[in-house]
Amino acid sequence: MSDDFPLKAALFAGVFILISLFLSWYRRDPLLEAIPTIGFSDPVLSYISAARFTLDGVRMLREGYEKTRPGLFKIPFFRRWVVLAAGPELIEDMRRAPDNVLNMIEPVFEDLQANYTFKLLNLDDSYHADIIRSKLTRNIANTFKQVHEELLVTFDDLIQTHDNHEWIKIPIVETMQRVVCAISNRVFVGVPLCRNRDYQDLNLSFAINVVKFGMVLSMFPKPLRPIISRMLSNIPSQIRQETEFIRPMVEERFAKMEEFGEDWDDKPNDMLMWLMSEAKGVERSLDGLARRLLTVNFASIHTTSLTAAQVLYRLLSNPECIEPLREEVEAVVAEEGWTKAAMDKMYKIDSLVRETQRLDGLGLLSVSRLVLRPFTFSNGVTVPPGTLVAAPACAALTDEEVFTNPDQFDGFRFSKLRGCDEDAAASRHQVVSISAKHLAFGLGRHACPGRFFAATELKAMLAHMILTYDMKFEEGKGAPSGLCFAAHRIPGRTNVMFRKRQA
Repeated sequence: MSDDFPLKAALFAGVFILISLFLSWYRRDPLLEAIPTIGFSDPVLSYISAARFTLDGVRMLREGYEKTRPGLFKIPFFRRWVVLAAGPELIEDMRRAPDNVLNMIEPVFEDLQANYTFKLLNLDDSYHADIIRSKLTRNIANTFKQVHEELLVTFDDLIQTHDNHEWIKIPIVETMQRVVCAISNRVFVGVPLCRNRDYQDLNLSFAINVVKFGMVLSMFPKPLRPIISRMLSNIPSQIRQETEFIRPMVEERFAKMEEFGEDWDDKPNDMLMWLMSEAKGVERSLDGLARRLLTVNFASIHTTSLTAAQVLYRLLSNPECIEPLREEVEAVVAEEGWTKAAMDKMYKIDSLVRETQRLDGLGLLSVSRLVLRPFTFSNGVTVPPGTLVAAPACAALTDEEVFTNPDQFDGFRFSKLRGCDEDAAASRHQVVSISAKHLAFGLGRHACPGRFFAATELKAMLAHMILTYDMKFEEGKGAPSGLCFAAHRIPGRTNVMFRKRQA
């Protein structure tokens, strides 16, 4: 042992004490100390609980919800405390709060590290969300014919059962990602680009890279993030590739806009055209449009394809649901054809999706907001600025005071409820409806603007698969176990067996 060991030990102990004192100051607030904690409350030991949440979040959220309902509890994250609302009344408090008190944008940007992942030229301009909310939603019926056509082409290409009776093995997550990418981009950029494999690969890899790189980058201190981003990220290269893919279309369309104004014969009715018409300033550049299109693809592909895989896992784990679904789809299509109106009448498929979201939602939290000013809930508890508030979605959606047999999967739970209610009330059980009792798409004015388009895609895909194929898990296998990492649920991956449906 060296002579200077006691000095080194003393220095190490001193540094440790200083760090502990800093953390005690940084993470301690009298307002927060009044709120029950799941895990350690001590500012230093709370980091152990933050680490535990990374892999055991569902259990911690359910424990807090059951112990404190209808109240509040808190859980430590590495960067700040998170206060959770245990009950619909307190969740409604968050919905009603103005943006200058509870901010939705900051948690999303922090979670995905949007400054370094999406790299939008003007981060303060969310005009693409307004387009999704208005033009995309209003055009679902008008574009459904193209969506269905692309769906048929893509499934025929990816699942080649032909006319034989052989079972074929299909990797389901990858296949759902490819299908969603193709049918979404039929509406975003049209044919032929939506069928270009390189273009699809680019958008699929971008969606995955944003999530992965955002998680990695958030582990580093803020001052290091620009350096780490330049060293590790391939997102700038992907933006350049997207730019080259859309360059011919953008230049041709801008030339026509210059010549004819905002209207001309055979003007495209797609996302790219809507972006070009609405973009202002730097966002109207080729570079700006490419970044927005990648962002829209991320929002469309990631959640919709993973939800489709989860719904299929639930369906094949409950095969008694398949025949009633086939009967519904056949009856509705015979009456309405393959149309948006038909999708709206497929109550059982709608219920299947909503019930899957209830038990297997991709986010353990919902309605996440950063507190900018002191915020007082209706129960009188005040939360200080800098705190994150959220709804523990995975616990709220298994609340036995709201749902009968909450931990049991019932694929037709919500279609039965729609049948019991009058027409005006029945719509609240749709997959696209939002409330403090259904948080899969968020809540209030910041709820997912693309949920109507996503739900239509999901129902069209499921209806097609149910009518066209026989499906099952591989022999001796079932639904794969997913992974919950921090506040995210990641579905497991497995193969599903397909064959052409037997009469």
